[in-house]
Amino acid sequence: MAQLKEGDVAPAFALPTDVGGTFSSATLKGKKAVLYFYPKADTPGCTKEAQEFNDLLDDFRKLDCVVLAISPDPMNALARFKAKHGLAFPLLGDERHEMLAAYGVWTEKSMYGRRFMGVERSTFLIGRDGRLARIWRKVKVDGHAREVLAAARSG
Repeated sequence: MAQLKEGDVAPAFALPTDVGGTFSSATLKGKKAVLYFYPKADTPGCTKEAQEFNDLLDDFRKLDCVVLAISPDPMNALARFKAKHGLAFPLLGDERHEMLAAYGVWTEKSMYGRRFMGVERSTFLIGRDGRLARIWRKVKVDGHAREVLAAARSG
């Protein structure tokens, strides 16, 4: 699959949420959205990233911008993560890796000489027109949520 580029139509999705039910991209029509993909709930980097987005959530909401976090974690792990850290935005689980693959973030990784498939920490800002307005790949957590907020404000 070709890598997504800014200006492409955002791939559609429907995924289970941490509170039950399904979240569909169809509900984003006419809104901005931040989709941030992270490797594993309740690990240090993922927790810090979630807390930074959570701290800025009111600012995103003032822009009519939905924040969604997506990982391959099972729903019970997502629900525990959300409750433990008081997160106020939906956590979506993609255990089958279909959305992760569609967005090009399910990739081969390497650690200590071992190769495995995992999530490349990435963020996508979707414009009101349903197109990818900005893409951040191989995200470094510190200050990232603030950078995404600045892009959402300007676009």
